[in-house]
Amino acid sequence: MPDPLTDESTCPTATRNGAQALIETASAGGVEVCFANPGTTEMPLVTALDKVPAIRPVLGLFEGVCTGAADGYARIAGKPAMTLLHLGPGFANGIANLHNARRAHSPVLNVVGDHASWHLPYDAPLTSDIQSLATPVSGWVGTVESAAHTSRATVEALAAARTPPGCGATLIVPADFQQETFGEPLTAVPPPPGPGRVVPATVDGIAEKVRRSKHTVVLLGAGGLTERGQRAAQRIARATGATLYSETFPAAAERGGGLPDLDRLPYFPEAAIKALADAETVVLAGALEPVAYFGYSNMPSLLAPPGTVRVLAEPGEDAAQALEELATALGAPLASSDRRPDLPDRSLPTGRLDPAAIGRIVATLLPDNAIVSVEGGTCGYPFFTASAHAARHTTLTNTGGAIGQGLPAALGAAVAAPDRRVIALQSDGSAQYTIQALWTMAREQVSVVTLIASNRRYGILRTELGRHGGSATGSASAALTSLDDPALDWPALAAGYGVPAQRAESGIELIDALTRALVEDGPQLIEMVL
Repeated sequence: MPDPLTDESTCPTATRNGAQALIETASAGGVEVCFANPGTTEMPLVTALDKVPAIRPVLGLFEGVCTGAADGYARIAGKPAMTLLHLGPGFANGIANLHNARRAHSPVLNVVGDHASWHLPYDAPLTSDIQSLATPVSGWVGTVESAAHTSRATVEALAAARTPPGCGATLIVPADFQQETFGEPLTAVPPPPGPGRVVPATVDGIAEKVRRSKHTVVLLGAGGLTERGQRAAQRIARATGATLYSETFPAAAERGGGLPDLDRLPYFPEAAIKALADAETVVLAGALEPVAYFGYSNMPSLLAPPGTVRVLAEPGEDAAQALEELATALGAPLASSDRRPDLPDRSLPTGRLDPAAIGRIVATLLPDNAIVSVEGGTCGYPFFTASAHAARHTTLTNTGGAIGQGLPAALGAAVAAPDRRVIALQSDGSAQYTIQALWTMAREQVSVVTLIASNRRYGILRTELGRHGGSATGSASAALTSLDDPALDWPALAAGYGVPAQRAESGIELIDALTRALVEDGPQLIEMVL
């Protein structure tokens, strides 16, 4: 064991280079994992990871895998992972999943190497404006100005990322400052702040508004979708007749195991407007005001009736505590928290697969305390409906709509919680965006079961074609929304990345395949043919 008074990796006044200072400071701030796709300008940081073994390096073959994995990790672990990305183009490859992470309020520490500071004026081929690329998907962006500044800049980035509700913080590190040495102490890392407390006046004002309303809707997000938040919301609903909804695409939501059977607010604006139409008060508990996903002619962008929205808790505030206080203010009795869940129907479908059959089978076979990363509407909504009576689990959804999140988020969740079984319920088209995640799952031997809903088309695009007066029968429309010429060979693709795979065309085959996959170590893939 190294002597903490002499070992360079622990002694605060030892001579070290900027790269080692960054990695040591990140480790002191609780960072335990680095999802990396490094290049030439990050080699000093790679070497520093050798010297600081407390941070686990995880290689991704594509930067979108790294950023999506960091997002999934943060949603489960509740603290930042680090990404290590190569210059502006490497960061750009990861932007889509950083967009999703921003919408999820996930704390992520992005470290991006840059050219040596003295080399930047020469506009070498890989030179780019990293700050401009990073700003739209980061709550904080900074650039290291010297080796001695590295530790302080890392602390500032971590503080920004960990401040509720959480955000991506991007730290740009020129290569020369990674290599230069200095002898100053590292900057101390303060503990992360907790969520803000909702003031009593807010609770009392909303309680009075709810009492006066004939009908109230409570929309839950963030901390409102924890077990505490949902049980408090259930008390409010029982006492007042309020309707409860989850936000449409929550970052993480507890589900099953006797928790309330929450519907998600519908995706399409017509249905969401109808769901909220009778509400005199719409209470937001950890959720933002609902907005239509896209703008449609003759359709409002804001979905709640005008003047009805009241904010109980912002995403960065303690929504669970606020809901408990609101329930008390409304005189709602305490609810029993040990009610056993209703037993699911064990007569599972055994014939040809369809989305409803898949939803029922997966929900019924789901192990206790699983994590389900859902991407794609084909089976996502049927599973959510069926999963109310499943074993307790956590659901992750695509918060920002940039597809290619599901597999990396499942990877990150599995790294964050190696004792929990992870299922990636994934549509076939979106899986191709970040299919390289399968290789990292195989290398890290994480217990992820990937379920591919193989309908060989972009189903949501065909739905939108119809909504815009088009049809998939047109030659261009058919060509741009189909995935069957050639058909994707999922077992072969999985095998190429080192992941064992099976194919199921019927309910009985899926039941058998999933039952076997859930007891195997390491990653598995099942193609579910629709």
